[in-house]
Amino acid sequence: MHPILSCLGRLPARCVFACSVVLLLGGLPRITVAAEPGAWQVLFDGSDLSAWKPYGKPADAPNLWAIESGTLAWRKDCGSLVTKELFGDFELELEWKLSPAGNSGVMFGVDDSGEKPWHTGPEVQLLDDIRARDGKNPLTRAGALYALYPPARSAAKPVGEWNKLRLRVQAGRVQGWLNEEAIFDVRMASADWNERVAKSKFGPFPRFGKFTSGRILLQDHLKAVWFRAIRIRRF
Repeated sequence: MHPILSCLGRLPARCVFACSVVLLLGGLPRITVAAEPGAWQVLFDGSDLSAWKPYGKPADAPNLWAIESGTLAWRKDCGSLVTKELFGDFELELEWKLSPAGNSGVMFGVDDSGEKPWHTGPEVQLLDDIRARDGKNPLTRAGALYALYPPARSAAKPVGEWNKLRLRVQAGRVQGWLNEEAIFDVRMASADWNERVAKSKFGPFPRFGKFTSGRILLQDHLKAVWFRAIRIRRF
């Protein structure tokens, strides 16, 4: 029993009140409550690309992705897109679909002042597992935290169908869902994470996954990909 609680029964009423105040103000161990998410912020509504810019370019640089029937559509030589805003702890939702043998990704914590986005930002893999070469390796299949953690299950829909991705990053915990199926739940900077990073192609890059805030990136991987219904909320 807490030492203050053990003495309450022997004290005058005014002392009991004072002890109660002490307890409320920190006499007992504090309980940490997870932050509540904020309001949803639309990043793409089918008609407006103002939340995005080309990776590594100024905010006013021309955007070569296309708006096509309410979707954000890849075009040859368009380059990857990043959010103009930085995000720390967040929950992201979007829908995506690929062309045959398609390959793309959603990165987070990206610093777009570097040479390559994957030098800083982890990636959720978007892939045609059947036709694309990366589909042969569990660490690079659709829904993998690319080259680090395989998806817990195969949840991607056939090529040409829309998939829904939900990604949550909060206090170093990274969780992903693909078509409402949980695909990974990992802790950044844990011993397991650090070991996997060190053994991967990201090992030589000391800033990989070390962000406190960064940009969301939609990857240009030289194959057609479409996105829609992109929104995010902060914690």
